[in-house]
Amino acid sequence: MMVFNFSKKFVAPLFGLLILFSAACKKKNPDPEPGYEVTQEYNLQDISYGTDNQQKMDIYLPANRNSNTKVFVLIHGGGWGGGDKADFTYLLNSLKSYYPNHAIININYRLATQSSPAYPKQIDDIQAALNEISLEKYGVSSQYLLFGASAGGHLSMLYAYGFDPNHHVKGVCNTVGPSDMTDPNYLNNPVYASVYPTLISGGAQNQAGIEAVSPALHVTPASPPTISFYGDSDPLVPSTQMTRLHDALNANGVYNQATMYQGAGHGNWNTQQSNDCVAKIVLFVNAYFP
Repeated sequence: MMVFNFSKKFVAPLFGLLILFSAACKKKNPDPEPGYEVTQEYNLQDISYGTDNQQKMDIYLPANRNSNTKVFVLIHGGGWGGGDKADFTYLLNSLKSYYPNHAIININYRLATQSSPAYPKQIDDIQAALNEISLEKYGVSSQYLLFGASAGGHLSMLYAYGFDPNHHVKGVCNTVGPSDMTDPNYLNNPVYASVYPTLISGGAQNQAGIEAVSPALHVTPASPPTISFYGDSDPLVPSTQMTRLHDALNANGVYNQATMYQGAGHGNWNTQQSNDCVAKIVLFVNAYFP
């Protein structure tokens, strides 16, 4: 079975510029139930947001936070059946140093198998994680910007466009995320045959399921601003995925930016491309999630 892999090997260079702003290491704090002092900073690890052992997340809470404190949500990749929140530790540290007044959650979710596919349980896990961080004891807002890569990019878009009726998601940063599983470049390519049963019950024969898990088909005029990055030589995500996604966003009048890096694969940008990506993300966050 093919696995979409997105590891810190990509995250590190992509956010290398931001790491230059890293502050000195901050202390880790235990979970002082029933609440967290809003005047203090916390770096929490493996906080449970459900009963399954995989339903855990790392949380950064800035000092002097309040009900207006915004939250970055990091969703790792790995083909829905692999990966770990540790893949996004570099991104968490970079965002923490560059946006020290924002809270951050970096989530693990229940991994998929053909007997227990990704949908809908991984969307349910995103909702459960957001329910947890919205509890009063954390002292932050219910305003979110989702960062996702590969399968995490897909999940970020799917949740934001199709499962956020109250529009708490204010922006999506998508890196090489599949956007439309009805694309013939997926369906007609035997290389991807094993992906569908991991993603949805019934696999490629489940037409309704394929449509249900295609973020581009859920775009509405109320969808959040979206920035995307793809590579034109990606062996895992056809380049048509960017076109289908951003055509849907444009048709609905949703602000979006799309960058296709020439000669790049599944997120393995070169130095120039990485610098360009970071600069665009910073401008996007500053504009839509300051």
